[in-house]
Amino acid sequence: MMTQVETTVQYNNLDNGQQEDEYMIPEDERGRDLLLDPAWEKQQRKTFTAWCSSHLRKAGTQIENIDEDFRNGLKLMLLLEVISGERLPKPDRGKLHLHKIANVNKALDFVACKGVKLVSIGAEEIVDGNVKMTLGMIWTIILRFAIQEISVEETSAKDALLLWYQRKTAPYRNVNVQNFHVSWKDGLAFCALIHRHRPDLIDFSKLNKDDRIGNLNLALEVAEKHLDIPKMMGAEDLVNTARPDERAVMTYVSCYYHAFAGAQKAEPAANRICKVLGVNQENEKLMEEYERPASERKLEDFRDYQRMQKPLKVQEKCQLEISFNTLQTKLRISSRPAFMPSEGKMVSDIASAWQSLEQVEKSYEEWLFNEIRRLERLDHLTEKFRQKASTHEIWAYDKEHILSQKDYESASLTDVRALLR
Repeated sequence: MMTQVETTVQYNNLDNGQQEDEYMIPEDERGRDLLLDPAWEKQQRKTFTAWCSSHLRKAGTQIENIDEDFRNGLKLMLLLEVISGERLPKPDRGKLHLHKIANVNKALDFVACKGVKLVSIGAEEIVDGNVKMTLGMIWTIILRFAIQEISVEETSAKDALLLWYQRKTAPYRNVNVQNFHVSWKDGLAFCALIHRHRPDLIDFSKLNKDDRIGNLNLALEVAEKHLDIPKMMGAEDLVNTARPDERAVMTYVSCYYHAFAGAQKAEPAANRICKVLGVNQENEKLMEEYERPASERKLEDFRDYQRMQKPLKVQEKCQLEISFNTLQTKLRISSRPAFMPSEGKMVSDIASAWQSLEQVEKSYEEWLFNEIRRLERLDHLTEKFRQKASTHEIWAYDKEHILSQKDYESASLTDVRALLR
């Protein structure tokens, strides 16, 4: 994993056998002449512009000329906010040279605070429209925010990206990814990766290794249409260049990594969510299965109480009142003092307690009926949902069956209109 990036204005071409990552060290003097290769500069311009625009479009804008559109620093700051998800300091809105310098410095300071060491890149060169400085700055940003986090078996980001691609394309014939330049010229590497993850998009068995332009155009168009990966390079640029620019190729290839590796990471998470939802639904079902019999048992127990236990208590209460009245009558006839029960056992106390009991019974009965009605409504809603879900499943199955027939491919315009109806 890269922790620090050093970028200079030179774009050298180091030997493949060199052990150190050429994107993390200052470039040597012997690479300066190669930096002037117009083919490489053209590829970087096109790729970096497309990469920046793909992110800026999320904020409702884009760039057309990479060395001109970043000169005032406004879109550069916006780009960093989009790809980092963080807020940068408020930009200066003035049009003077000093305001542009201030904005670009804010952007460069933000990049530096992310642990990136900028070498020989200053705000003045960006504001003045220095092409190589601007491309070097954008490459540094791409390294930090699109490539640095790629990790496979604790290798460097570049090696990790290459290793990931090699493993994905290993089963495919005529695909041997060894670098980020000539290994991609025939287009099969791009097509193989797309087929590995989306076999419905490309029939790899029908591809011809010698049809380089056709393979590349197919991959570029499919990626743009179905994978939301913009065209960052042209097929002719790759084929007609003896050694395509590594930085341009790495930038484009990293988009495939984020498209497919991100989906693979999301899939286990989605499976875990589905599993949790399934467990919750099962628990809710068990709760419902418990609550209904429990409520029904409570209602049945209450009915038994009203039919069997309460009549006996009513009879006891009446007998107690009769006994009390008889005793008081006999005591009065014999001129004896009236009987005074102990506290809480007076007939009036018993009558008050009995009244409270009947109020509690009434409240409990109302609660039981409300609970049963609630469960009945839930049953009704559940059945209604099941019917709608079944209807939608049948509809979806029918539509999928119709779409799989692909009869529209050979249909006339009139037939297609009829199918739409």
